[in-house]
Amino acid sequence: MKIGIIGLGYVGLPLARLFATKYSVVGFDINRLRVEELRTGIDSTLEVEDEVLQSVLVEKSSTENGLYCSYDLKDIKDCNYYIITVPTPVDKNNRPILTPLIKASQTVGKVLKPNDIVIYESTVYPGATEEDCIPVLEEVSGLEFNKDFFAGYSPERINPGDKLHTVEKILKVTSGSTPEIGKKVDDLYKSVITAGTHLAPTIKVAEAAKVIENSQRDINIAFVNELAKIFNLMDINTHDVLEAAGTKWNFLPFKPGLVGGHCIGVDPYYLAQKAQEFGYHPEIILAGRRLNDSMGEYVASQVVKLMIEKDIKIKNAEVLVLGITFKENCPDVRNTKVVDVVASLKEFGVNVTIYDPWANEDEVMHEYKLKSTQKIPDQKFDAALLAVSHKEFKSLNYQNILNENHVIYDVKNSLDKTIKDGGL
Repeated sequence: MKIGIIGLGYVGLPLARLFATKYSVVGFDINRLRVEELRTGIDSTLEVEDEVLQSVLVEKSSTENGLYCSYDLKDIKDCNYYIITVPTPVDKNNRPILTPLIKASQTVGKVLKPNDIVIYESTVYPGATEEDCIPVLEEVSGLEFNKDFFAGYSPERINPGDKLHTVEKILKVTSGSTPEIGKKVDDLYKSVITAGTHLAPTIKVAEAAKVIENSQRDINIAFVNELAKIFNLMDINTHDVLEAAGTKWNFLPFKPGLVGGHCIGVDPYYLAQKAQEFGYHPEIILAGRRLNDSMGEYVASQVVKLMIEKDIKIKNAEVLVLGITFKENCPDVRNTKVVDVVASLKEFGVNVTIYDPWANEDEVMHEYKLKSTQKIPDQKFDAALLAVSHKEFKSLNYQNILNENHVIYDVKNSLDKTIKDGGL
């Protein structure tokens, strides 16, 4: 058995590392710089510790257990399992972009052989695997689906930056294009996932299960974000309310915040798109998305209001935004909603400085055309906006970086109540 992992990002690399402990694995990625970095035993995403990565790396593809990283198509031609773990983003109009998925399918189609199994992990709407991806595999390979080759779907559940819930400790949903293939796919994952597996009856069921996981979280966060807006008007601390309500055994512990990232801020649009193709306009799902997408502008306006209350001149005021990644203690900047906060602040005419010791400065510039810094700026600011609760921000001496008359706004409720002026 030889496994090819297509895509070596936040999902693909941890999965490849895990499989490499028991199987011969080739990790394939079209990004040569990424492959060369991994070959040296370094993972810039910080999802796999360098020592752990180095323990499974092998110098060339072979039948022995271990991970060989490559950008050369010929290195995956002798695999019999292909697992595709590429991103599935949305465009500026929130429409699903399947281009990475289609291109990955074309890549696999070029090396697909009889009896091979192709497993997709990327989050998609129900039906995407069989309706959008399989035809590409058939066309490029010249093979017939469920006769010459087979497919499976096992949605990723990796939580970037989470060192507790690692891939092997998260129960895995599996599925196959036939009952027999479903069992094979399930057995494959069961051999490395210590948390166990759940074999879904069909690929569409597994796809739907994944997309509603994050849609459910999105809707619940939208609810508490709306509560935060209401309680702020009433001058009631939202987190005090949630703490009190949380004493009931069945109260769900969601917190307000900026909802970004590669999953929660994206997946509901995939489900909504498919629902609309069937003539149904989803109301709750899209309402939750609209509210969560509005939070960046809301946060910026709250900061400016607090500055006005303190007689701080808004035009050309210096505002320090703490954090640009989509979550704490993680370098992942994909679909971060902090950029919405920055854009709204700039519309008010303030000067924004972004400080994030975790984010890659070049990546932030490439993705968002924003300048960020990994070093605390040597200047005084009129306001500090804590957007991401990196551990470094909790020990900052805010008095040293802020003017005497200042505002501290805490989106994540991670600072002491005595030093901040407001927050969600």
